[in-house]
Amino acid sequence: MKINLKNYKEQLQNWPQDGHHIMAQYDDDKVIVYQSYRKEIGEFAVKNQYFGGAFSLERMTWIKPNFLWMMYRNGWGTKEGQEFVLAIHLKTSAFKRYLQNAVYSSYHYDMGVSREEWQHQVKESSVRLQWDPDHDPFGNKQERRAVQIGLRNDFIKSFAKEDIILIEDISEFVREQHQFVLNDDIDNLIIPEEKPLLFGDEELNKKLRLK
Repeated sequence: MKINLKNYKEQLQNWPQDGHHIMAQYDDDKVIVYQSYRKEIGEFAVKNQYFGGAFSLERMTWIKPNFLWMMYRNGWGTKEGQEFVLAIHLKTSAFKRYLQNAVYSSYHYDMGVSREEWQHQVKESSVRLQWDPDHDPFGNKQERRAVQIGLRNDFIKSFAKEDIILIEDISEFVREQHQFVLNDDIDNLIIPEEKPLLFGDEELNKKLRLK
């Protein structure tokens, strides 16, 4: 795998405990996000290095840069239809473009727009932004918030092909690490190395509520 790995407990010491943070593995060129699919879709993506075949371009797809949050959602790859876990190396420029065009999935009074205007934005938008509680390896909620991004229309089309640098099958790695969780052996749990992502664009950071 072309992912940097590190002991979970070592990373935990340096992670923020609350607030809104895009926890991710990234550099100037790429941001790694995660998705889970049934075998048919996952195998096509890995073989062809783009999403096609049974992958639908007509429905919204959600990407998650936070590994443990993905593990919470897919049950460490045990939920039906989510057994094939992918690490998708996305162009950083594309990831940033998604967020610049994103509209929050739910209304907040401090958005600077009326509820009616927000409803109009949601209807017109092709990118959704959602903050949810982050989770530890056992699925327990954390104070820190984790992001997921929903894509549709032209954005899902570019995500499916042009925006991708590499697609990796990490299903076996997920199964191996899940055993440490099942055995309550967190000392030996290894996960992708992650840190908070901040942008040079202060307006974007403010929009995303990043510290």
